[in-house]
Amino acid sequence: MSNASFVPGNPYSSTRIPVFARNAVSTSHPLAAQAGLRMLWRGGNAVDAAIAAAAAMAIVEPVSNGLGSDAFCILWDGKELHGLNASGRAPQEWTPGYFEKRYGRQAKPPRRGVDSITVPGAVSAWVALHERFGSLPFAELMEPAAEIAERGYLVPPVVQQKWAAGAPELEKQPGFRESFLPWGRPPQVGELFRFPAAARALRAIGETRGKAFYEGEIAQAVTSFVQQHGGALSMADMAANQPEWVKPLAKNYRGYTLHEIPPGGQGIAAQIALGILSNFDLASLGADSVASQHLQIEAMKLAFADVYRYVADAGMEVTSEQMLDDAYLASRAKLIDPNRAQDFQAGNPVQGGTIYLTAADESGMMVSFIQSNFAGFGSGVVEPTFGISLQNRGFGFSTDPEGPNRANLVGPGKRPFHTIIPAFLTQNGQPVMSFGVMGGNMQPQGHMQTVVRMIDYHQPPQTACDAPRWRFNEGLEINVESSMDPATVAGLQALGHKVEVIDDPYQDFGAGQFIWRMGDPAVEGYQIASDPRRDGLAAGF
Repeated sequence: MSNASFVPGNPYSSTRIPVFARNAVSTSHPLAAQAGLRMLWRGGNAVDAAIAAAAAMAIVEPVSNGLGSDAFCILWDGKELHGLNASGRAPQEWTPGYFEKRYGRQAKPPRRGVDSITVPGAVSAWVALHERFGSLPFAELMEPAAEIAERGYLVPPVVQQKWAAGAPELEKQPGFRESFLPWGRPPQVGELFRFPAAARALRAIGETRGKAFYEGEIAQAVTSFVQQHGGALSMADMAANQPEWVKPLAKNYRGYTLHEIPPGGQGIAAQIALGILSNFDLASLGADSVASQHLQIEAMKLAFADVYRYVADAGMEVTSEQMLDDAYLASRAKLIDPNRAQDFQAGNPVQGGTIYLTAADESGMMVSFIQSNFAGFGSGVVEPTFGISLQNRGFGFSTDPEGPNRANLVGPGKRPFHTIIPAFLTQNGQPVMSFGVMGGNMQPQGHMQTVVRMIDYHQPPQTACDAPRWRFNEGLEINVESSMDPATVAGLQALGHKVEVIDDPYQDFGAGQFIWRMGDPAVEGYQIASDPRRDGLAAGF
């Protein structure tokens, strides 16, 4: 595959330069990247590296993910793409009536606590990936993370900031103070944080190839702890967990193909937005022009209008194919007014607290992997014996059968709407880039913005990472980074966008990692780009 014709130079402020390598591991924390590289040095492949890095990330960025997270993956095995959905399901007791009895009529599941906890899926993702593609012993992949947890690590600035910010809300949640406030307070920057309980869990997971987590001593400890505090998660719920191999959704865009995990996640939003943008000549507009940014914002709003109305794990009223239909997206594109911002509603497609990492090796294998506890520290509930910080994905369910989010009505064994989405780019059936961006609904927005910069404007991956971004919230409201040209900001405001300029570098505009294939990996290798926005911390959603 020929190299992309990137425009040289980087007009944006950056602290990074691309890395070129035949074997690559890209994460937001150096200890996790080292864990992955350690597996490659031992003769492992990109899957081994990704699993080891993911386990380490569960320790070094606990505000974003943990051993009680969910996970998704898209990987190129050297011949074809595979998708893995390792999101957990609702406890069997969960119904709209369950939440009505506890919280009142049509109350959403709570954002924190035991009634926000769905079955954790990340460990099952590690096991499934290893069984199908791994080469080193599974226990060996857990050891770097176990060593970090046991010996400790120095808490970096951004992690510490989010840790301190979350503590007042979460300190009364079961197990949180014992696990994450070791001195009765959040750790300070540079303090040594040890997590021996998690080390114990990682070694048990490694020795039993995950069975301890879903059927054995860890599952027993987790479910007993949750039930002790009034939750519904059971041993049967844990034992029934099975990750699902899926075919990634594909959407062509100007000679490339963007691949995302199919619903119930929001990856399809990036594909919808790009499908809408394919009806406009973006290349004729400046990369940072008001006109280009406006079109992208409006396309993203149209995408979210449909995603929030239709996307669910099961029982969708429309199909993914209908939502990605070229004719339908062309009709949606016609709704965009180049001269004013709009608040769009869903169309009718019927015709007639996250970490991301990526790894690649010289055999050509490429892994795009993401895992998350959802909100920072997830539910806030932490089983103390094994340090299992449990996610709060149940908050993504609806309890109103007639409401706008009725597609995600809670039900026994159902998966909630998911925000975390790995991505992959191919061209002519061959791998080009494994990549991802973190941060709630910023993820598809980041996918779209970086892909447009690389494909329409021929910006190298690091330049596309460094460029200022916007983030759509709701209605006409958007946030923009303070590094965006004031003239562009003023131009967007003149079109009716309600713009808030964010000057906090730790606000969530979507950190990410990108590995771009530069031809034959054994000869030319990969270009690695990383996003400096959230160095040391992937976003907690």
